[in-house]
Amino acid sequence: MKELSHLKPPTGATRKRKRVGRGIGSGTGKTAGRGHKGQLSRSGGSVGSWFEGGQMPLQRRVPKRGFTNIFADEFATVNVHQLNRFEDGTVIDAQILRDAGLVKGALGGIKLLGHGDLQRAVTVKVCKASKTAIEKIKAAGGRVEVTRGD
Repeated sequence: MKELSHLKPPTGATRKRKRVGRGIGSGTGKTAGRGHKGQLSRSGGSVGSWFEGGQMPLQRRVPKRGFTNIFADEFATVNVHQLNRFEDGTVIDAQILRDAGLVKGALGGIKLLGHGDLQRAVTVKVCKASKTAIEKIKAAGGRVEVTRGD
C-alpha cells in the first residue's frame, strides 16, 4: 500500500532543469540558446503580448465610446423575492441584509429591485428602491422607507 509520504511521480514525468550558459560541452553554452544579437538575445529584452510588430495596436484601433463616472455611487442590489426568507412584520435594514448574506458590504448603499414575488408583509429600509419593488411590497402589505435618492 502506498502512503502519501512515499508517493513519487511516474518514470519520465519529471525532467531535470536545463542549465544554460555552462560551457560549450553542455550544448547550451556561449549564447545560451538565445541565438545571436537581436532584441530577444538581450537581458530584459522581450516583446509584450500586446505588441503587433509596429502595426497600430488593437486598443488604439477600436473606437472609444462613452466614459465611466469614477464618482458614481455603486449600489449593492437586493431583489424583492429574496425578502421571502424573513418573517412577517420584520424590519429589514442594511445590517439584517448583511447578516443574512444577501449583501456583501454595501458600497454606496443598497438598492431594492422588483424581480420576483413577495409573500411577506415586511418593512424595508434602503437607500434606493425601484417603483416596481415599492409596488410589490405595498401589495404584500408591507412598506418601504427610502432614506435618500430617487
